[in-house]
Amino acid sequence: MRIIIGLGNPGKEYESTKHNVGFLAVDELAASLVMDVRKNKFQSLYGETVVKGEKIVLVKPMTYMNLSGQSVRQVLDWYKPAQEEWAVVYDDLDLPLGSIRMRVKGSAGGHNGIKSIISHVGTSEFLRVKMGIGRPPVGVTVVDYVLSSFRKEDQPALRHMIEASTAALRTYVETDFQTAMNRHN
Repeated sequence: MRIIIGLGNPGKEYESTKHNVGFLAVDELAASLVMDVRKNKFQSLYGETVVKGEKIVLVKPMTYMNLSGQSVRQVLDWYKPAQEEWAVVYDDLDLPLGSIRMRVKGSAGGHNGIKSIISHVGTSEFLRVKMGIGRPPVGVTVVDYVLSSFRKEDQPALRHMIEASTAALRTYVETDFQTAMNRHN
């Protein structure tokens, strides 16, 4: 089994914001796997398919970022995956725009969605695909920055990052996380 949880905020007003790159990655992966992520359960939108005999579940929590752990807990309680069978995809301020980094564990690093997941699942040891959004310019708060849309000149870097994360997630789906890290970090 593979469960991939992309973090973001529901609603049209957040659709193209930096905080929603996890949703964008899940949507792109779903398109590449020719599947829908529109079923409603676990306070999430989700979809299931099978790839090479493995059940694949893609999840987009609809709880808003700061409460993501509520949804993730429900998903984990339902599917009961092993630690290496689920991963979270989300934005990271500390990575340059357009880059991705895969990790097997780590701290919340100030990310409220990750703080919520750690709080609800009781561990920080879960697979992560971090998508770089860079730091806010001087004078712009973190909240305003992550809830802002990408600028026109950022679109090529964003497109590259979505494609790179999709390739990394496809490798995870088809092999394992260590192989994906070796190929895509």
